[in-house]
Amino acid sequence: MNMKRVVIVSKSGESRDRHVAEALEKQLQSSGYVVYRDLDAESNMIWAKGVMDQIQQADVIIPLLSQAAANSEHLAYQIETAHDTAQRHHGRPALIPCLLGWTGPLPEPLGGILSPIKLLLWEEEADTAKLIEGIQERMDRLPQTAQNAEIQIKPGLRLLPKPALRPKPVRVNLEAMQAPKGPLPLEPIGGAVPLHSDFYMQREVDREFKEALMRYDSIVLVKGPRQIGKTSLLARGLQLGRERGAKVALTDFQKFNACHLENVQSFYLSLAESLADQLDIDVLPADVWDDRRGPNVNFERYIRREILDKIHAPLIWGLDEVDRLFTCEFGSEVFGLFRSWHNERALDPESPWAGLTLCIAYATEAHLFISDMNQSPFNVGTRLRLDDFDQTHVEELNERYGRPLSGSQETHDFQKLLGGHPYLVRRGLHEMASRRISFEVMASTADKDDGLFGDHLRRILVVLARDPALSQVLVGVLNTGKCPDPESFYRLRSAGLIQGTSELECEPRCDLYRRFLKRHLDQGS
Repeated sequence: MNMKRVVIVSKSGESRDRHVAEALEKQLQSSGYVVYRDLDAESNMIWAKGVMDQIQQADVIIPLLSQAAANSEHLAYQIETAHDTAQRHHGRPALIPCLLGWTGPLPEPLGGILSPIKLLLWEEEADTAKLIEGIQERMDRLPQTAQNAEIQIKPGLRLLPKPALRPKPVRVNLEAMQAPKGPLPLEPIGGAVPLHSDFYMQREVDREFKEALMRYDSIVLVKGPRQIGKTSLLARGLQLGRERGAKVALTDFQKFNACHLENVQSFYLSLAESLADQLDIDVLPADVWDDRRGPNVNFERYIRREILDKIHAPLIWGLDEVDRLFTCEFGSEVFGLFRSWHNERALDPESPWAGLTLCIAYATEAHLFISDMNQSPFNVGTRLRLDDFDQTHVEELNERYGRPLSGSQETHDFQKLLGGHPYLVRRGLHEMASRRISFEVMASTADKDDGLFGDHLRRILVVLARDPALSQVLVGVLNTGKCPDPESFYRLRSAGLIQGTSELECEPRCDLYRRFLKRHLDQGS
C-alpha cells in the first residue's frame, strides 16, 4: 500500500513544536505526501469534525511529543482515536511517534499505546534532518495491510507483550496518613493521583470503599464519570489490600487492543494472562486451555485452579474502565460469569470464590447495554458512587495549595465556575499557585480556546463532533434543562458533561462547560 495521507499531531502553541512540525510538513509535502496539521484554529464543530475525519482517513499519524504535548488531553485523544482506528483497520493509520527535547515517561493513556513502538528522538535543531529521514525510513518499511491471523492456542502462547520488570509497590500506610498543612510542594496534574500525594482529597466514598474491602465483599462497584477519581480510589483500595496481606491485581481495559477484544476466547486468554503476570503465576492460560471446553469453562477453571487455589491469600482484583466491555458482543457473557461467581460464593462460603473480591470501576449505566439484569454484577454487591468535590473539599485543597483563592467569596465563585470537578479544581488551583495569577485573571479566560482549560474543552468538542445527535441533545439541555429520553440523559451524565437526577431536570456540570458549550453548540458551527 502506498502511504499518502499523513497527519502531524503536535502542540502548535509551543514554538519549538511548531518549528519541527513545519519543517516535517514541508519535507513530506515535497516528497508527494498529502499532509494535515492541526493549526489550533478557533474551536468550533466544523474544526472538531475535521480533526477526527483527518485522523480516521490517514495512512500515517506522526505525534510530536514534547512534554507539553504529551500532557495535552486533546492530543492524547487524537492519538487514542488513531490507535482505535488502526485496531479496526488492520494497522491503518500507522503511528510513528517522536519525542521532542524530552524523554518521558509518557503519561497514560499514551504510555500504554506507544510503549510497544520505538520512539524517534529530536533534541536540537541539528537533529531535524535526521528526524525527517528516520520518519521516512519508517514509512517506507510499513507493511501492507493484512487480515488478522486466527489465534492458534498452544502451550506458551502469549497474547500480551511480556511485561517489563516491575518495581515493588511503594509501601504507603494509608491508615497513618493525616491531612497535610499547606502550602505543599506542587506536583504534576493529570491521571491517577499518586499514592503518596498530599493533594489526594478523601471523600465519604473513601471510607465506604475501605470498609467494603476490609469485609472482602464479593463485588464492589465504583461508579462515576470521567476524571472524577475512580482510578485513584482503586489504587488506594489495592494498597489497603497489600497492607492487609491480600494479593492484588489491576486490569485497565483501556489498554486492551482490538485483537484482545475480537472474540470471547481472545479476551479471556488475554485477561487471564494479565492476571498471571501480575500474580507471578508460572502456568500460562494457554498451557491448560482445552478447546473441547467452552471459553467460559476454560477461563473459570484457570482462575479457580491456577490462581485462587495457589496464591493462599485473598485476591482483590481491580477492573478499571469496564465500560469498554459494554459494547462488545460478548460483554453480557463475561458479566454473567462474574455474577455467577458472586452467586456461588453466597451459596458456598467455603468455595474458592470466597477469597475473591472484584472491584469494578465504570461510568456508563449498565442497564443500557445488559438486557437481563439478573445475569449482571451491576445490581448486586456494594454499590458506591463518586461525586464531585463539595465546598469543604475545595477549601481544604486551597489550603494545601497555599491559598491562591483569597477569601470565601473567591472560593465560592471558583466552586461555581468548576462545579467541584476534581480534575478541573486541582488544575485550576495548581496553575494559580504555580503561575501566581489571580482568580479574576484565570476566570476571565477560563472558557477561551487559549485559556487555562482550553485543551480540556477542545477535547470535549472533538468528542461531541463524533456524535452529532448527542450534540443536539446537549443543545436542548443548555436551552431547556431537559433531555428527550433517559438514555441520552445517562449518556451525557456518564460522559461527565451534565448533572441532575433525571432527563426532566438536568444542567451542564459546571459554569465553565455551560459558557464554552453554549458559545460553540448554540451557534451550530
